[in-house]
Amino acid sequence: MRPRSLALLAGILLTGALASAPATSASAADGTGTGAGDKGFTITDPRITESSGLAASHLHPGIYWTHNDSGDGPYVYAVDSATGKTVARITLSGVGTPRDVEAISIGPDNQIYVGDIGDNLDGSWPYVWIYRLPEPKKLVDQTVRATQYVVKYSNGARNAESLIVHPKTGRVYIIDKKENGGHLYEGPATLSASGTNIFKPVAAVDLWATDAAFSPDGKQLAVRGYFGGIYYDWNGGDIKREGRLDVPLQKQGESVSYSADGTRLMYGSEGTDSPVQAEDVPGGSDKASPSSGGGSSAAGKDSGGFAGGGAKAGAVAVGVAVLALFGLRRLRRPSARRH
Repeated sequence: MRPRSLALLAGILLTGALASAPATSASAADGTGTGAGDKGFTITDPRITESSGLAASHLHPGIYWTHNDSGDGPYVYAVDSATGKTVARITLSGVGTPRDVEAISIGPDNQIYVGDIGDNLDGSWPYVWIYRLPEPKKLVDQTVRATQYVVKYSNGARNAESLIVHPKTGRVYIIDKKENGGHLYEGPATLSASGTNIFKPVAAVDLWATDAAFSPDGKQLAVRGYFGGIYYDWNGGDIKREGRLDVPLQKQGESVSYSADGTRLMYGSEGTDSPVQAEDVPGGSDKASPSSGGGSSAAGKDSGGFAGGGAKAGAVAVGVAVLALFGLRRLRRPSARRH
């Protein structure tokens, strides 16, 4: 979904500030990480102009799955983070015509879930769809049969851009997109391909969320917006807010994924030749694999201040002004479990 007028204004204001920013964070550029794709890259495929979701492959090191927003087709793309080039385009069969694809996630047994969950009019669609397909073992252009699920929300239709699948339980969750903060919606324990799947709100999420991701161990939930982010302790689904994410300033930040080894958060943006930027996961060396050499945390507890590295210093003044437009107060409210 296209951002609203404030986001568009913010993108214009940020264009100049971003011109001098590198495509990767300083911590990633120094090569301290060992996870495939954790140094950042640029998506070079001219067919990918509105990358709205990102997921690290479970089968192919260094590969990230992405897709376009509305107006493309039933496709997902495998992008090699070493080169930024597409190595395979997968066509989904067995599904209808996608409306507004906004998210992608990989669950247990190497199953890819694609969220056709966007709603530009915030409630115009009585239902939305989720598609599930096995991650291909060979990366070549091919057609893969997918399963389509019908989704409704227990409290009415809404817009959403974040779909996440827990890597251990396989349960599917959606976070709706609300300027004043949304909610985490929980799906049935097992999705039904023959009936309607009702998603129910279970916790508040204090962010205008554009994407989210689980850490590979399923213990941490990262939620991003255009100009900020929050990370939570998953806590068995009873989420507990831990702190802020150091989300890089991007023209239209639409996606986030953990790297395959869980040491980096990869942030993507829409647009032609869009960058995917890497930041350390919250907790630094506590979250990194033993061979990664640790690294400094790229996030902070909710103790105030604006997180950011030297590479973004020139854009901080612009970023702070834009954050005020969106209501930084939303990043400072505690989350509450709702049943």
